[in-house]
This record gives sequence, structure tokens and C-alpha cells, in this order.
Amino acid sequence: MTRPTRDVLRDIARRALLQRGFLPDFSDAARADARAAAPPPPDPAVRDLRALPWCSIDNDDSRDLDQLSVSTDADTILVAIADVDVLVPQGSAADRHAAVNTTSVYTPAQVYPMLPERYSTDLTSLNEGEDRYAMVVEMKVGADGRVERSEIYRAQVRNHAKLAYNAVGAWLEGSAPPPPTVAASAVLQEQLRTQDAVSERLGGARQRLGALHLKTVEAKAVFTGDLLTDLRAEDKNRAKELIENFMIAANGVTAAFLTARGFPSIRRILRAPERWDRIVELARSMGDGLPGAPSAPELEAFLLRRRAADPLRFPDLSLSVVKLLGSGEYAVEFPGKPLEGHFGLAVRDYAHSTAPNRRYPDLVTQRLLKAAVDRRPVPLTGPELEALAAHCTEQEDDATKVERQVRKSAAALLLEGRLGETFDALVTGASEKGTWVRVLQPPVEGRVSRDQAGLDVGDRVRVKLLSTDVERGYIDFQRLR
Repeated sequence: MTRPTRDVLRDIARRALLQRGFLPDFSDAARADARAAAPPPPDPAVRDLRALPWCSIDNDDSRDLDQLSVSTDADTILVAIADVDVLVPQGSAADRHAAVNTTSVYTPAQVYPMLPERYSTDLTSLNEGEDRYAMVVEMKVGADGRVERSEIYRAQVRNHAKLAYNAVGAWLEGSAPPPPTVAASAVLQEQLRTQDAVSERLGGARQRLGALHLKTVEAKAVFTGDLLTDLRAEDKNRAKELIENFMIAANGVTAAFLTARGFPSIRRILRAPERWDRIVELARSMGDGLPGAPSAPELEAFLLRRRAADPLRFPDLSLSVVKLLGSGEYAVEFPGKPLEGHFGLAVRDYAHSTAPNRRYPDLVTQRLLKAAVDRRPVPLTGPELEALAAHCTEQEDDATKVERQVRKSAAALLLEGRLGETFDALVTGASEKGTWVRVLQPPVEGRVSRDQAGLDVGDRVRVKLLSTDVERGYIDFQRLR
């Protein structure tokens, strides 16, 4: 039996990255760039907003902080995005590495950052108590949740409180006391409640347009030291929704700003689903109905009905819908040639711009944005942007596959010593290709390779663990009658 340690998963992750053309290690030149980097000198030409009570909200263990937020009144939100370009110029060794991988890859055992950590978790991260340069998106949000006025500019900022999703979310939802940093600051409490209220308006506006509320089961590996000890389901909460709503709004403002300045932009789009007919069949099988033509508002209404009727199986319905919607892609919008919008988010203007430490399209967008703000020429040609968009789409898809593969390997590793044990499970897939179940605790998925006849999606079953294959992430169960 394999000892369930980080090293086992690191080895699997590294092999998976290399097989898909990623560079898991930085070049000597990129590391030298990072070692030589220093904070940029003060620039009197940019606004000084360091005194505002900015805060970050991210995962408990996040170290690459890309965004801060603050409210200046009951309707105005400022989102600060880390100015990565100021220290990682286009064409530098670190930038060339980022252009190959195009994204940080988050596996259970290790993060493979897009940029050397000297940048992404230090000099270009919006760390607590540090002065940093940022691109600021200022938005005035109306009572109906629409952005009524916006502005984009460079500024100096300071993160006054590094907060975590779960603690802030539980407090906003009324299920836990405020985290200590929040409890100690009346200003921060007022800030978060104001931001939460504005977020609710933004989210409500998108929901009325058909933004999809999906809930899939994401299991996070839990380590005690270097030993894998559990998998824990991660749920959305009010704090995550707050940041999500702000980021979607900021990305929309960024896209519209570039268009207004006559600049091209890299957009993230999700076209109307080609397999809408299968989604219609899925709804019909549940006694519900959808129109013959794709409609985001109608799909969202169906999802809300199903979440209320069957919350236990809603994550599995969500997963089916996600697969049938298909994956998003990056595409270039040129002046006068509008693209499709993002079906699942119910927005037309959407450019990834809020995570330049983690995603290369966001760093490229930052460079376009800074050139537009300064009224300089477009820093990349049309063909260069189109090639980047295609490459970023391919790499992001491959990164998702690597992350999924290593998560499956973590599940197999955790269960490897429990052969013969039985579990309560829910059937999540049933077709000619096989029958799949999701174990309720720990939240892992596997294949029913024996006695699966007659099972269908949604059935609750008792299964016995037959075998695991850690390298490939395979888990096989037998149905117990």
C-alpha cells in the first residue's frame, strides 16, 4: 500500500504536467529576474489610495493575492488589481515562461505558479501591510444592480486586512462570530456589510438576465503535515459570492473600457450550448420543461426549482449541465466586430483581467488596459492576440485536466487502505460507457464495476470498495444488494 503523502501526489502532478506540455520548473533566467527584482520606486503620477480601508478576501491558504476591494459610499465599489506588468515586463524571461504555461496549476499537493513566487506571492501580490501599485476599477452601482458609472486608473494601495472566505462568509450569513480582525474594527465591519449589499444587487441583476447558479461538489485535500488525511467538500458562501460578483463586474467594465478606447480585447466567452437539446431532455426526465431554443433565464429558473425540490442531488444535476454547456474559450474582439457574450454569466462584455498573477490572459489584458489609459498604441498585433487566445484556451483546458487527474489520484490514495469497506453513495452517471457513483463521505466518485445492472442517475445505493489505482485515479466499487 502506498503511503498517502504529498510526495506521491507531487510526482503524479509533475508527470501529468510534462505529458501535457507544461513547464513545471522555471528557467535559470526567470529565477535570476525574480531574484534581482525590487519594489518599483514611488510614482507621483499615480493616485495615492493607500489610506482607504482596502481588504482582500481569498482562500485561507492563498498567498498570490490579486484583488482588493473597498467601498467609498453605499453605492461605489473600488476593485484594485495587482499591477504585475510593472515588474514583469513583456518579453522578460519570467513573462516568456508565463506565456508557455498561461496559468497557475493548483493540485492537491502543490501549486505550480505561473510566475516565480518572488513575484506572485511577494512583490506583485497585494500582501497585507504592503504598499503596492494596482489598476483600480471604480464602479457606481445603481439600485437595480447595474453599473451606472465607471472609471479605471492606476493607484498605490495598501491591504489593511487579509481575510478568508469561510470565516467572512459564515459571519455574513449569521452562522458564526466575525473573525478576530473584523471583530476588532468597526470600519471593517461596515465595509464588509456595505460591500455585501452592493454584491447582492450586482448578483440579482445578473440573475434576472439568466446567470446560472450551479453547485458542484469540489473536494479539497486535507493534509496533516505531509500526510493526506481527508477530503472535504468546499461550498460557496456569501464571501465567495461577494468577490465573484465584484470580479465579474470589474471584468465587464474592463472589456467595455477597451472597446470605448478602440482597443482589441481578449474575451472569455461561453457560446450558447450546442447540446441544448440534451439539457431539454434532462429537464423533461425530471417532469419539468425548457424551450426549444437556448435560454439562460429559463435554464436558471429550472435550476432554482430543482435546487429547492432535491438539494441532495442538485450538485449532480449541476455537473451534468456544466458538461452539456461545454467549456469557455478565449477569443479576440476587435473594434467594430463584437463577439458573443458569456452564456452562463449572462454578460456580453467579459474580459479576464482580475488575476494577473495567476492567468496570462489577465496579464495581457492589463498591458492593453495600461496602454489604453495612457493613450499609447496597442502593444500587440491582432495576429499575436489571436494566437495567444488560442494557446491560452488550450493550456487552460489542459490545466483543468491535470488538476482533475491529481484530485482523482488523491481520492484513490485516501481510499487505498480501505478496500472492502462499504459506503452510502448516489448514482451520478449511467450509460453504455459505465455506471458512476459519488460516495457521500468522503466526497469521491468512482465506477461501479460489479452488479451495476438496473442502476440509474439519482439512485441511492450501498457500495463496497473493490480496488484503487492511484496513478490513474481509478476507484472501483461493487453494488451491494
